[in-house]
Amino acid sequence: MSKTFWEDRWENLQIGWDIGQVSPPIAEYINQLENKALKILIPGCGNAYEAEFLHKKGFTNVSIVDISIKAIDSFIKRYPNFPKQNIIHSDFFEIDGQYDLIIEQTFFCAINPSLRKKYVQKMITLLKPKGKLIGLLFNTEFSGGPPFGGDKDEYFNLFENDFTIKTMEKAYNSIKPREDRELFIILEKK
Repeated sequence: MSKTFWEDRWENLQIGWDIGQVSPPIAEYINQLENKALKILIPGCGNAYEAEFLHKKGFTNVSIVDISIKAIDSFIKRYPNFPKQNIIHSDFFEIDGQYDLIIEQTFFCAINPSLRKKYVQKMITLLKPKGKLIGLLFNTEFSGGPPFGGDKDEYFNLFENDFTIKTMEKAYNSIKPREDRELFIILEKK
């Protein structure tokens, strides 16, 4: 999907992925983190509720990236206290850096399935050794897209060569509209 496609979605408020809060499975994971200095990235951040949540909890090194300037502007307007130097307006596949943790929240399902191997390779380059990719993947099919769905077997095959799959299980605390349709993942870079 092109930059124009996402700008149009934001312009027309076609942001059905936005649940208005941090997804409960991700909030629960964040709540158990003790190291507030972890270098964290949230790709395809949208309104970046996860970044706001982390920042308010004292995490000092959180960065967000989105291809849509309208998404970035929406986040800044809603949460002006976030460090400006940690806001990246760019295509995820063009950024650099090394991160301890990357949070996946509706970014994977937004990219064309033909880019999924490229996504995995980019995660490998962005994560530090033993870095983790955590978050949610849809365990369901959608017609058309985005969002694009998938299933546990597909994801397992996609990630198993480059990541130790610590967790890839049905999220027990998804929001009601996504109940029984999300997998919570903790993947550690090999």
